Amino acid sequence: MDTVIFFGYTAAYLALLVWGCVLLARRGRVDASAIPLLVIAGLVYDNTVIASGKWIGEGPLLEALSFGRFWIHAIVTPLLVVWAWDACRRAGARWAATLAAAIVAIVFAVALMVLEYVTVLAGLQIEAGEEYGVLSYGNAEAASGPPLMVLFVAAALLIAGIVVWVKQKSPVLTIGTVLMIIGSAVSIPVESGAVTNAFELVLLTSIVWTTARQDALERRR
Repeated sequence: MDTVIFFGYTAAYLALLVWGCVLLARRGRVDASAIPLLVIAGLVYDNTVIASGKWIGEGPLLEALSFGRFWIHAIVTPLLVVWAWDACRRAGARWAATLAAAIVAIVFAVALMVLEYVTVLAGLQIEAGEEYGVLSYGNAEAASGPPLMVLFVAAALLIAGIVVWVKQKSPVLTIGTVLMIIGSAVSIPVESGAVTNAFELVLLTSIVWTTARQDALERRR
């Protein structure tokens, strides 16, 4: 059943990717608001590899593809901090309109990449395992709970969500981020290793929706 769910996630992220690309084409420019497209593309790859694991089979190919999952996550996920800053700027927060705020966001994102490398990627050992019909390679020494990098990114998104809510009367990003945090912290009593990933999909949907709303508000000016 989990294989079907992961393929479902792949289809959902592809739909989000198309939506995001349409928004990008309408804006006619590539800027920080396009960053979620990189994250979504990474999640398309991630879920496709997981869903296809049992057909690829245990071995060097699936192992190499799985290492790619960890590296993509470490590089693109921290960039959401830059998107969070940009969302605040587009919402009209004065502090976010400064060069200093932009520099802090970029430096913070790079610092989180370094943190993920030091805490996860350096010396990463992955091992094959099968759960609920899904064959995948996971971190052999993974600690319980979400990585520190994810927590910092969630905090940045929560701040952006509150700013957007106050400035543009849209609670969607805040709701999506809070649901993601709850989903990461609470154990759901279901026989599936894929269900909790739905909160990640909710978060990315709220991010793309927020981008679409901010685009619409800018066109009205």
